[in-house]
Amino acid sequence: MNLNELLKQKNMTKYKLSKNSHVPFATISDISTGKTNIKNCSVETLYKLAQALDVSMEALVVDSMEHRSSFDIFKSNVCHRVHDMGDMDFIIDTLETDRIRKLYQKQWYPESLYTLAMVDYLSRENDLPLCNEYNDLRFAKLRKPIYPSSVVVMSIVADNDQPKKDSYTNAIPEFKRFNIIENEVRNVY
Repeated sequence: MNLNELLKQKNMTKYKLSKNSHVPFATISDISTGKTNIKNCSVETLYKLAQALDVSMEALVVDSMEHRSSFDIFKSNVCHRVHDMGDMDFIIDTLETDRIRKLYQKQWYPESLYTLAMVDYLSRENDLPLCNEYNDLRFAKLRKPIYPSSVVVMSIVADNDQPKKDSYTNAIPEFKRFNIIENEVRNVY
């Protein structure tokens, strides 16, 4: 959670945080506007802010340390999490942490919609009702289809779009709805 979200959650202004933490207002302002990355702050500053906000120091810096990997790596990580956790625990963890909405709010739309598609797919596979919390996102669709890199490579090697067409035809419906072409989510190594 970033500093602005924490301030909002704690119903606290930057000025009040400055007074309570004894961290200069300018420093807090620079962090909240993105001028200064919180991970570059001293341990003392992080400690003071964490104490004043009643959160761990880790909670302050975790968002700034998160980086966006390639979509193929993201998909692989999600599939491995499903494999390692099992369908039900994956669904529960994803919904409890509100991972889908958090990714969407970061404007990581492919990742958000892929995760939602996975939850919907696993729900269908396990005869579970869909979680209504994300009905607004179920109408979203990526502008252009995203194909697995292996399908893109096969199309290039074959010098035609037949591999893409075949993949599109056989895509899992929950993913295809968002223009994400996914045919296999279970066979991970």
